[in-house]
Amino acid sequence: MSFSTRLALTLFAALVATACNAKANSAAAVPAPAQDASLAAAPGQQTAVLSGGCFWGVQAVFQHVKGVISATSGYAGGSAKTAQYEIVSTGETGHAESVQIVYDPSQITYGELLRIFFSVAHDPTQLNRQGPDEGTQYRSSIFYGNDEQKRIAEAYIAQLDQAKIFSRAIVTKVVPLQAFYPAEAYHQNYATLHPNQPYIVFNDAPKVEHLRQQFPDLYTGK
Repeated sequence: MSFSTRLALTLFAALVATACNAKANSAAAVPAPAQDASLAAAPGQQTAVLSGGCFWGVQAVFQHVKGVISATSGYAGGSAKTAQYEIVSTGETGHAESVQIVYDPSQITYGELLRIFFSVAHDPTQLNRQGPDEGTQYRSSIFYGNDEQKRIAEAYIAQLDQAKIFSRAIVTKVVPLQAFYPAEAYHQNYATLHPNQPYIVFNDAPKVEHLRQQFPDLYTGK
């Protein structure tokens, strides 16, 4: 949907739709990945790209995670020429609203980022939608940058499905990252800059609060 339409429908959607991070089972029950990278011996920078519905909320969650250096809203899955919000909103570009997470692997692992992604950042059982937002641009995807990320992501999804952590099957796709395109400036830090906007209040602020409650050791109030 267009930016203006999203805002206009916010109050109605909040009343009739499930919040983006709602699940049948408690997110606190989501276990750590059995297969994960080890913490690095020295500080550095690595990148993860995740898609889980509207990028405002996903960005807001990871901006409050210890070890995350930056979280940028953007687009992945389509071409450079269609990496524009109004075009992506048609659902016909192949893009997903995504967040590029730059993190310090000596402070947090890729698997721990995925645990937060599946626990509080979104509902991985919703197909081509997330809460009040519907369309392929809101799909759940993990865009891996190397073989290790692919291995960890696929093993973790299999682990969660086998343990029946969710009442429905996980629909998250694990696909190679071709490119990430930052979104327009007005989308960056949207939840932080507009904390009283109804969409943020109903859909995204609860995610950050759940992060604080469920991952106190990884939460930072920055």
